[in-house]
Amino acid sequence: MALSEEQKTIIKTASDKTFPFVERCEVQTLEVERGYCKMLMPLKPNLNHVGIMYAGALYTIAELPGGTIYLTSFDTKRFYPIVKDMSIRFRRPATTDVTVEVTLSEEEIARIESTTEEVGKCDFEWDVEIKDANGEVVAITHNVYQLRKIGS
Repeated sequence: MALSEEQKTIIKTASDKTFPFVERCEVQTLEVERGYCKMLMPLKPNLNHVGIMYAGALYTIAELPGGTIYLTSFDTKRFYPIVKDMSIRFRRPATTDVTVEVTLSEEEIARIESTTEEVGKCDFEWDVEIKDANGEVVAITHNVYQLRKIGS
């Protein structure tokens, strides 16, 4: 089921503006579709003491797609997500804005929803490449989330 332009705007705003910390980082949700998001973390407000992007900002931009994918893919009146585990491997300093893209297939969305409906929760995971403006991978994360049924 495709998202309407109104739904996309609501999801982008929720992703970028719901949490004051995220808003201060000036994160931008660039694109959303069902099971897909592309997000950007700008360099300037997230510089550390040595002139590269703060490690926490890199971690944040890799974690945020979990909530955005949830909003694009699942019934928010029936389910909610949590971060179960996440690890990050820094590859090189980020000296530009960075982006992440995450895709969750229709089959995986259906599996997660079905399992959550049956047993009350379901783990799902993905790997994220955080890329700089030149397309170079600056960090890689492994993210494990859990979708839970409300009331379980």
